[in-house]
Amino acid sequence: MTKTRVFTGVGTALITPFTETGAVDYDRFGPLIDWQIEEGVDALVIAGTSGEGSTLSDQEHKDVVEYAAKRVDGRVPVIAGTGSNDTAYGLQLTRGCVERGADAVLVVTPYYNKCTQDGLVKLYYEYADTAGAPVILYNVPSRTGVNITPETYVRLAEHENIVAVKEASGNISQITDLMARTNGQLDLYSGNDDQIVPLLSVGGIGVISVLSNLLPRQTHDMVMAYLNGDTQEATRMQLYYNDLIRSLFCEVNPIPVKAAMSYMGFCENAVRSPLYPMEGANAERLRESMRNVGIELR
Repeated sequence: MTKTRVFTGVGTALITPFTETGAVDYDRFGPLIDWQIEEGVDALVIAGTSGEGSTLSDQEHKDVVEYAAKRVDGRVPVIAGTGSNDTAYGLQLTRGCVERGADAVLVVTPYYNKCTQDGLVKLYYEYADTAGAPVILYNVPSRTGVNITPETYVRLAEHENIVAVKEASGNISQITDLMARTNGQLDLYSGNDDQIVPLLSVGGIGVISVLSNLLPRQTHDMVMAYLNGDTQEATRMQLYYNDLIRSLFCEVNPIPVKAAMSYMGFCENAVRSPLYPMEGANAERLRESMRNVGIELR
């Protein structure tokens, strides 16, 4: 079975800039999209976790995807973050984002009212049958309380529209097992920036990245170094940026990355409740980590 490949390399899990009053800041969003593409990213994920999709209204969610798709204008794939603990709403949101220009969708496992492994198969088949675009599975059990097992991945890989997985379980043994079992039928993207090179080593083709909000060119270069055979350079880069990556996750994402992008002048340091802006020791730790890798702060 030949499946659609959404991208190879780096897909930035892009922040959604807000004004000081909490509205989507399209005046900042457009130039940020352009800069990311100019710096070499291979795809953009809009309204995902880093884009605060869970606190965007239904209309805002679709509007930011539509705006991004028009601004990108075919330069790179646009992937919309969708999925919900309410399947009817998740399907409606998924179809709406595709109608507004998304090239693919990133569908998180249902959270809070958790389902079984059989339920995951039925759920994702429903998304894949109705999305009208390639589906990337999103496994992040630390947030959702649901883990996709390797056995379930095998069943999901049988659907022609389920093309890839963003793996953020952190369980490299499990990820190795899923890659062995699915035998090339699912593309693998790391969902953790501290595991980019480890997951490339078991057959991954890229990362859906928080780090690349700040360092799109460098994150792209790390992946491509590995894929082009320079594993030593890729490993060097992975280790060089380790402290910054740790700082970007010293509080729940996207609090630190939104702060970091504000320090670089790309947005206000504004997140939506229940998140609140980073302050104090963690903020200083983040700024120091950024300075240490040569990022100029404003």
